[in-house]
Amino acid sequence: MNRLDGKVAVTTGGARGIGRAVVEKLYAEGAHVIIADAGPCEFLEETATADQGPTLSYRCMDVTDENVVGQVFQDVFAIHGRLDILVNNAGIAFDKPIEETTVAEWDLMMNVNLKGVFLCTKYAVPLMRRTGGGAIVNIGSLEGLAANPRRTAYAASKGGVHALTRAVALDHGLDNIRCNAVCPGWINTPFNDSFFETLKDQDAGRRAIIGLHPVGRMGLPEDVANTVCWLVSNESGFITGQEIVVDGGRLCRLPLPDFEAMEKGS
Repeated sequence: MNRLDGKVAVTTGGARGIGRAVVEKLYAEGAHVIIADAGPCEFLEETATADQGPTLSYRCMDVTDENVVGQVFQDVFAIHGRLDILVNNAGIAFDKPIEETTVAEWDLMMNVNLKGVFLCTKYAVPLMRRTGGGAIVNIGSLEGLAANPRRTAYAASKGGVHALTRAVALDHGLDNIRCNAVCPGWINTPFNDSFFETLKDQDAGRRAIIGLHPVGRMGLPEDVANTVCWLVSNESGFITGQEIVVDGGRLCRLPLPDFEAMEKGS
């Protein structure tokens, strides 16, 4: 028996990267998964769905459009008769210091990364309540807990996601609705590959990033997906309002120079 047999899950931004890994993990654990994404979902055709068992489907959804979001959630409930899991994964990022960030760029970041989580949660909660509860996982970020240079808007948006997570957990605990945030560190996805492409020495850049992690590697989308799956399963039934950091130990390391390595190199 799988951990999520018969559950119905909506994953936003589920067509690629971390979102795709989450979709595949929830589906493998027996959930009916709806991929809600503003872009195409090429991998859906690669996944065979059995006549009986979990299903995988796609809905085009802009998380910033309230009318579209509301309709998608109503359609999911009409088809499946329940909603048990929501994974708010859709998000964007860009690198700019605050003085170079335009109001339009700031608004776009907040609309996708924070308003999108608000809207999806707003329409998911009443549906979950109707069938006895559910679990919400918001994909936050290490940058909602600490900052990287030139990422003001992104860090602010993810900090908002973390605060929203706690508030939803507080308001809806008695509805049997749990809400947690997963805070990934550096995850090896095409989303982050674009950063390395800006470097003259990509290999050196990757070694430097790996060196920030006590476990000696960058994260994989599956690392995040496994954590999400646990949080939406009954195994974590007493956990809500938490920020679960998935960063290979990066945040626990103070930014002192590696003197041992310096001495070896001298």
